[in-house]
Amino acid sequence: MAKKPGIKLIANNKKAFHDYFIEDTYEAGIALAGTEVKSLRMGKCSIKESYVRSERGEMFIYGMNISPYEKGNIFNKDPLRVRKLLLHRYEINKIEGKLKEKGLTLVPLKVYFKNSLVKVEIGMARGKKLYDKRQDIAKKDQRREAERDFKVKNLY
Repeated sequence: MAKKPGIKLIANNKKAFHDYFIEDTYEAGIALAGTEVKSLRMGKCSIKESYVRSERGEMFIYGMNISPYEKGNIFNKDPLRVRKLLLHRYEINKIEGKLKEKGLTLVPLKVYFKNSLVKVEIGMARGKKLYDKRQDIAKKDQRREAERDFKVKNLY
């Protein structure tokens, strides 16, 4: 994603891909205040423990940590405050309809700049069982080992 023109990746939630099956993704804007955009330009963001909820027909992101801007003063906001996601009404209705299914949740996957606007990619996710996580780890290890063997063969 970071190699596409006009897109700069700020934060990536690798834990979400380990803990959940991502069934569908949506791109949302985010309402920021004060010096939060400056902090994001410096890459000071964490979405590891964050989640998205629907309340009163609007979407909000909880637990997203945007560190205060060092040169900011009274304009710095609380780093863990709840932030509103900007989506169209039909997208919110579609997401709320899918959330009524058993076992689905919304998790933020990536935060990035797209043509100087801050965007959040949220994923409709279903939780993995322990054996699913073990299978993913085994596949990842096999892939790493194959890549390592390929590099060794190309050296000689």
